[in-house]
Order: sequence, then C-alpha cells, then structure tokens
Amino acid sequence: MVRLAVACAGTWAAALASRSSASVQAAPGPTPDIPQPQTPSHEAFIERAFEMRRRAVGAGDQSYGAIIVKENRVVGLGPSRVVTNGDPTAHAEMEAIRDAARRLGSRDLSGCVMYSTSRPCRMCEAAAYWANVSRLHHGQSGTDAGPPRYGGC
Repeated sequence: MVRLAVACAGTWAAALASRSSASVQAAPGPTPDIPQPQTPSHEAFIERAFEMRRRAVGAGDQSYGAIIVKENRVVGLGPSRVVTNGDPTAHAEMEAIRDAARRLGSRDLSGCVMYSTSRPCRMCEAAAYWANVSRLHHGQSGTDAGPPRYGGC
C-alpha cells in the first residue's frame, strides 16, 4: 500500500512538474508586445493599472486591473477575468502575476512591483508573497502597501 502511494505521488509530481515548466517557459523574457510608457514613472504605472481596469470593464468583467513592473518596464498585465473566464481566481492581480511569470519564464518575480487599482485581497497578496514581488502599490494615488504579506489581516 505504501509503495503504491509513493509510486502514484512520484508519477503525479513528475506530470505536474512537466506541465508547470512547459506552461511557464512558453515565452521566456519580456516580450515587445507590451507597450511601455513614454516616461516610466509611478504615475504612469498607476495609469496603466487603471487601463487594465477599463479593459476588464469593456470586456464585461469586474472593475479591477493590475500590472507588474520590473526595472521600470511593464512585464505583466492583468485585467480582471473572473466573469469572462468563469474563474473565481482570475483576479486582476493573479492575472498580472501569471502573465509576468510566463513572460519572464520564471515564477520568481523578485525585484518586481505590483500596481493595482485597489488593495489586493488576501489570495492575491499571498500569491504576490509566494512570487517574491517586492512591493505593492494600489489605488488612484498609488498608496505604497509595502511588501506583500502572507496571512493575517
């Protein structure tokens, strides 16, 4: 019985690893298809997050948007896709994290900053924590919420 459980766990882990690495490594490196602000700035990045919000609303989704920035370049975009994808986890912040990880070819987003239209929920903040996002900024004024935290209020 124990051997069977170990064999199944090993097979499952190998399948998951190959699936995960294939999906993340599909498009390594930042791609040129993300238009960059003419002058990279805190204000320009906040505006880009609100552009993602407008994109979400235009598609019939919830009014949230987020982006991921690394070294003054937008590397991940995230309009909310909860309604359009029928996925309760497709919050704007989660979409931005997924997009940045895919584009950078890594789940490690160290040195990245997230800009979102509102304070991230616990799920999104925990995901930013596990992705090693350095700082969170939210709202029209770009309030600095500091580094993401795991758990708690």
